[in-house]
Amino acid sequence: GILLGDGRSITALARAGNVHPRPERHFEIDPQALIGAYRAARAGGPQVAGYYHSHPGGTAMPSATDRREAAHDGRIWAIIAGGVVTFWRDKASGFEALSYVAR
Repeated sequence: GILLGDGRSITALARAGNVHPRPERHFEIDPQALIGAYRAARAGGPQVAGYYHSHPGGTAMPSATDRREAAHDGRIWAIIAGGVVTFWRDKASGFEALSYVAR
């Protein structure tokens, strides 16, 4: 899915389908959902802060596939696994763990 926010915090989530041909091992956010989120942001809505996905059989850390396929665009990634949510900044140098406060 898509993380939406105001530049300082994540304020909303937008569900998006996984359109990857092998969704059990990879994720690819539905391009139409991304286009819709960016259009809404241009119209004054919340900004696209990043993305979220789960690792049903893994850990809440970026996988080798996540690291290989990341855009390194500075967006935030939330990864959910085993009831745990972690947040990461997708930097040019790789993923950086982020701390957060739930409100």
